[in-house]
Amino acid sequence: MMTDFGPVFHLLGLILLALGATMLAPVGLDWADGAENAAPFFQAMLETMVFGGFLAMASRAEAPRPLTLRQAYCLTAGIWFVVPAFAALPFIHGAPAASFTDAYFEAVSGITTTGYSVFAHIDQLPRGVLLWRGMLNWMGGLGIAFVAMIFLPVMRIGGMRYFQTEGFDTLGKVLPRARDIAISLLEVYSTLTALCFLAFTACGMPMFDALVHAISAIATGGFATHDASFAVWNPATQYAAIVFMLLGAMPFIRFFQMVQGQPRVLWQDNQVRAFLRWYGYACVLVMLYRFWRKSLPVERIARETLFNLASVMTGTGFGSAPIEQWGSFVLVVAFVIGTIGGCTNSSSAALSVFRVQVVLSVMRAAIRQLHSPHRVVQAMYDGKPLDDTTLGPLMQYVTAYILTMGVFAVLMSMDTGNDMTSSLFAVWGALGNIGFAVGPMTRSGTMAEFSDASTWLMTLAMLLGRLGLLTIFVLFMPRFWRD
Repeated sequence: MMTDFGPVFHLLGLILLALGATMLAPVGLDWADGAENAAPFFQAMLETMVFGGFLAMASRAEAPRPLTLRQAYCLTAGIWFVVPAFAALPFIHGAPAASFTDAYFEAVSGITTTGYSVFAHIDQLPRGVLLWRGMLNWMGGLGIAFVAMIFLPVMRIGGMRYFQTEGFDTLGKVLPRARDIAISLLEVYSTLTALCFLAFTACGMPMFDALVHAISAIATGGFATHDASFAVWNPATQYAAIVFMLLGAMPFIRFFQMVQGQPRVLWQDNQVRAFLRWYGYACVLVMLYRFWRKSLPVERIARETLFNLASVMTGTGFGSAPIEQWGSFVLVVAFVIGTIGGCTNSSSAALSVFRVQVVLSVMRAAIRQLHSPHRVVQAMYDGKPLDDTTLGPLMQYVTAYILTMGVFAVLMSMDTGNDMTSSLFAVWGALGNIGFAVGPMTRSGTMAEFSDASTWLMTLAMLLGRLGLLTIFVLFMPRFWRD
């Protein structure tokens, strides 16, 4: 029996319609600024909405049926691979008149909240383009596919199975339905964004810059309005950004529970405590190392360290100082905490604190078993034993993540002109959606010096990292397509 892709195409068409509608905001901004970029941006909006409308109408079913597991995975992949192609149209038709490769890379980087850019001199881009880049970060923070979870219940299509394909770990049935979870997360996400915007404006940042940086910070996306990122803003603004980057990497579901009358639930979350603890350890180590190497004002060292390590660990990608000049030890620390990433059920990516905690628990159990061979030692998480149904997929993911990073780094280094340092950090930053890179190929502060082949490898790494690897890998298994 052939797979019916009608529901997949229909939902994809609806999401493209919604994407096109959101382009009205940057179009209006460019029009208000009198920028010539308004017309090509409007063209991109029409193309997106017309294609999405025709796709939705052509695949509409008289009696919608629940999505099958196969359809849910296809929808997940379809959204993340197709939507960036239309999100890239404004970059092609208007400023900066990029090639499809560069425009698609920029759109994927925005939607996956990676923060890499191939655009130079962003200070000179129209404000509509800067707003659109920030909007891509914000929409990707919980996933463009997140919108589909709102459509699914409305169409009498159960959304929980689709919710699972996105890799969200709710750590229990916090809410009974995917639609309720989606709406609650959206409320929390919007509230945090508004608070971040108010904090930035209170610290002296102009309203437009505050808006773009707020939607990028909560999304842990990293798209800024200046080439120098946060180095152009005052210390108060940088301290505010540290707070909201960390909040963006914490489980949003816990914030909703706090609003519902459980004020201590955030701190009681085991992974939140571990996240803050590991971040604190890293900051202390780097501060002591920097104090030892060079005499600088204490406040400056503390602020730069707190800001940039928060940016790396949360996968935001903002920068306030060139940390590659701080020494190789700092780069090792940054590599480790960037690989760990933020908490599950947040806008952060990489391995996630929860998965790393489980891996460490398994390692501790294995060591104890070696010490006491006749003793049965069970891996635990938060005081509860971990069963094979949890450990199996998790260990597969961690293994696949490390292997994918290694394979992609080797492939990148094989490209003529790429050194191993640039290749490794480029893949590390792309796969973990971190947006931080080191090496001779990134001296310009962008990824523009990489060839088209390397750019496509990084693009694929960003998508694989955001989708949790296995969601894509499963599509290439013949068994998945057998009835």
